[in-house]
Amino acid sequence: MSIKSFTNIDAWIKARSLVSDIYKFTGSDSMKYDYSFKDQIRRASVSIMSNIAEGFDSGTDKSFISFLNYSYRSASEVESLLYVALDVGYIHPDCQEKLILKTQEIKRLIGGFIKYLKSKQ
Repeated sequence: MSIKSFTNIDAWIKARSLVSDIYKFTGSDSMKYDYSFKDQIRRASVSIMSNIAEGFDSGTDKSFISFLNYSYRSASEVESLLYVALDVGYIHPDCQEKLILKTQEIKRLIGGFIKYLKSKQ
């Protein structure tokens, strides 16, 4: 069975959920005035799902793999920024760990998808 829409891709579904979580956590009072950090982690999280969607509609597996690589790197950026958030006291360690695990799961899914697409070539 082939995937008919990017909205059916597991990594995109999980990334969408992560975006929601990131927006909730960055809406807290602790980050009220750190506009640049809030904007950076929000944009990076949105980039994960956006690159999956854009790559799906790019027309070729080679192009899709490139977009998935961008998505993977955006997930790494989110993961890194979550450590910053912990280190400066923006996030509770339990919440940070939950979001890190979610991000790592997305990276595993994207990595697996990349391997699958490469094996088709």
